[in-house]
Amino acid sequence: MSEGSEATEIYLGLGGGGAADGPRQSLVLKRANRHGLIAGATGTGKTVTLQGLAEGFSAVGVPVFVADVKGDLSGIAMAGSPTAKTHEAFAKRAAEIGDTGWAYRDNPAIFWDLFGEQGHPIRTTISEMGPLLLARLMGLNEVQEGVLAIAFRVADEQNMLLLDMGDLQAMLAWCAENADELTTKYGNVSKATVGTIQRQLLSLESQGGDHFFGEPALDIMDMIRCDDQGRGYVNVLAADKLMASPKLYATFLLWLLSEMFETLPEVGDPDKPKLVFFFDEAHLLFDDAPPALTDKIEQVVRLIRSKGVGVYFVTQNPIDVPEAVAGQLGNRVQHALRAFTPRDQKAVKAAAETFRPNPKIDVAREITELKVGEALVSLLMADGAPSPVERTLIKPPCSRCGPLDPKERAIIQSISPVAGKYDTVVDRESAEELLAAKAEQAQAAAVEAKAKEEADKQAAIAAKEEAKRKAAEERVRLQQERAAAREAAKPSMAEKMVQSAARSAATSIGRQMAGKLGGQLMRGILGSLFK
Repeated sequence: MSEGSEATEIYLGLGGGGAADGPRQSLVLKRANRHGLIAGATGTGKTVTLQGLAEGFSAVGVPVFVADVKGDLSGIAMAGSPTAKTHEAFAKRAAEIGDTGWAYRDNPAIFWDLFGEQGHPIRTTISEMGPLLLARLMGLNEVQEGVLAIAFRVADEQNMLLLDMGDLQAMLAWCAENADELTTKYGNVSKATVGTIQRQLLSLESQGGDHFFGEPALDIMDMIRCDDQGRGYVNVLAADKLMASPKLYATFLLWLLSEMFETLPEVGDPDKPKLVFFFDEAHLLFDDAPPALTDKIEQVVRLIRSKGVGVYFVTQNPIDVPEAVAGQLGNRVQHALRAFTPRDQKAVKAAAETFRPNPKIDVAREITELKVGEALVSLLMADGAPSPVERTLIKPPCSRCGPLDPKERAIIQSISPVAGKYDTVVDRESAEELLAAKAEQAQAAAVEAKAKEEADKQAAIAAKEEAKRKAAEERVRLQQERAAAREAAKPSMAEKMVQSAARSAATSIGRQMAGKLGGQLMRGILGSLFK
């Protein structure tokens, strides 16, 4: 069926090993949101298959997200060329599978880059990322993850936005300072654990994580749009540099999926997906992932289908995807696998068991014999049942196979529908500024309290000195009063003379009386009277 706005399927290739009477292998658009898997060893054609599917979705008005991990998917924005090295092989393949409508053409594309070097910057905030994904990103253990969750809880309760890494560092520092209070309310929060999280945060920053956190944050709807011809935009994430930090790459894509899940409304099973998401190097998502995170991934993959989003995992080995997730993948394209090691042999067996059997095909044997550009394909049919596995020649892409040069990329980016929206960082008031303001207020209050305490102390000293002065004055007054009273009590000179005369008279009278009463007077040796 031709690709266009009324198309119901995307032509993938010719089954039966390319036989003229082989069955056409087409992806039914109504079943495209049931997810899929593209697997195969390096160099077997996975990227070309991905590029062809992305082109098909774009042509029927379905936006696409792809991660360009090798740097060669950017060519999807430009039409292929008859002068390209691959032209002869592609033209031959198109004729071989009877694809008369095959022709070179471009696709509308938007380039994105976490580092802002090869596309529009993609940012989110620390608050939107959440403690679970952030803990995985930093490789925290269960105890550390719990303390990180407490920091998020406190920030939410105090209406503090955690926008960038500076905000989280400030909040963690505050938690360390108030560890005793938080322990009483939320559970054990140790300064040592907070310090470990802060060190891991610095390590994440050195890997480029600081480019990812901030504002303006990505609006998912900017990825879900069509051009004026009704073609879905292909969102190409430059991930070649990002792959140097595998955890950052995997966590970012998982965050993107969860944002779509949280943002998009329920639509059930639409006639065609609202967006198709290709997750390249998918094994990175599950490597060392704790069970809680794997459960979340399974939940998102299972439920995002009802939001109209199809997720296609691209990986070298099908056993890289856990069974709980692999069971959700209805459309499968399996390129060649090598069976040199026991793990490879296990992968071949596992892949063979996931296909609906076809009596004409020995999957376990043919999976190791596939040529480049061939694949074993089983797609969901219109009734939802998987088609029998078929050895299929994959349709060649119509766009360029290979990267754009910097000038071409710059031109396409300059006419992007989101040009200028995300290029300038915005730093608004958030937790770091609020905590700094609180610290300044607390410091000012402490200085004021200390000044008041010193003033009170000086006032007390002055009051004490004043009391001493008054007490001294009172003592002097009393002494003066007592002295004045004593002076007032002393007799005057006239009074003394009268008193003296009176005493003399009294003495004389007394003597006379004594003489009369007592008999002979006593005299001394010279005859004088004793006085």
